[in-house]
Amino acid sequence: MKDATPMLDEQMLKTVWMLAPGTMLYEGLENILRARTGALIVVGDSEQVLDLVDGGFRIDSEMRPTSLYELAKMDGAIVLSTDAKRILFANAQLNPDPLIPTFETGTRHRTAERVARQTGELVISISQRRNVITLYKGNLKYVMRDISVILAKANQALQTLEKYKSVMEQALTNISALEFEDLVTLTDVTQVVQRAQMVDRIASEIEKYVAELGSEGRLVNMQLEELMVDVKDQGLLVVKDYLASGKEETGEEVWEILGQWSAEDLLDLSLIARALGHSGGISNLDTPVTPRGYRILTKIPRLPMPVIENLTNTFQRFPDVLAATTDELDDVEGIGEVRAKAIQDGLRRLREQVLLDRHI
Repeated sequence: MKDATPMLDEQMLKTVWMLAPGTMLYEGLENILRARTGALIVVGDSEQVLDLVDGGFRIDSEMRPTSLYELAKMDGAIVLSTDAKRILFANAQLNPDPLIPTFETGTRHRTAERVARQTGELVISISQRRNVITLYKGNLKYVMRDISVILAKANQALQTLEKYKSVMEQALTNISALEFEDLVTLTDVTQVVQRAQMVDRIASEIEKYVAELGSEGRLVNMQLEELMVDVKDQGLLVVKDYLASGKEETGEEVWEILGQWSAEDLLDLSLIARALGHSGGISNLDTPVTPRGYRILTKIPRLPMPVIENLTNTFQRFPDVLAATTDELDDVEGIGEVRAKAIQDGLRRLREQVLLDRHI
């Protein structure tokens, strides 16, 4: 069985939301933990689950934390509805296929793993002696951690995100200035993409902590949103700006592919260059490249993305957008004379701002 600890697998993320602090199911599990009674709980009422249930009592009542705690005092398993809002069976015997392999040692955990593998449903096993909650779903296993531990890790990740964001902002300011001067090289581009991916990965990690924290993660989520407000999607826009012509994948697809790379691959700038459709190799990283203008144009107030798409498709190169006259901009679909002047004024202000920021 694949162990999803310490970080949450994407498939397990939605499951953990059901068990996060603030939910009735979490409160019930906490009561069982404190009482040290142990429990085996199946969350799912599919036909495959019901075929494994033998004996016990049919309850079919609303799920309440106190009811879950009281029923856990009996030795058998508890079966909940798929949405965990009703208790269907208590003190039930589960009979999964004994030929399903398991590496667990305790009877409760072995049964939990086999039921999860056989049915694909969520099975919760609470160890009476170790006082630990273990989740099984399909071939995944996840050991729930104490809230204080998750909160400490989330705060540490926020500090790391703040540092990486600062480095990324410096790289973005640098490449913005170079774009206005048409002096960008592949090295500048790949460094920005690399740092944007790092920031995105840390943010995704914090989002998983927030899911585990439930109602306890509100402050962490607020800090995350505040940190990401200025840099969200900047990496994707850089990819769209510098994706080589003729590249089969879209900018979104390339960004997603980069997100699946290992940390070691992401450190290799030549690999990132090849992913963008440019020739790899250290010697080629000094090659001059020209942006299409997506990222800079998104900084102009009240300029919708469809208009930006029309601009980049018409001019192809950002320097040509900079050099365009009011009449040339006016000819682009979705741009009138007023918007054309607003674009020119916006680009002029942005140029002054980035050149100033670069020297601060």
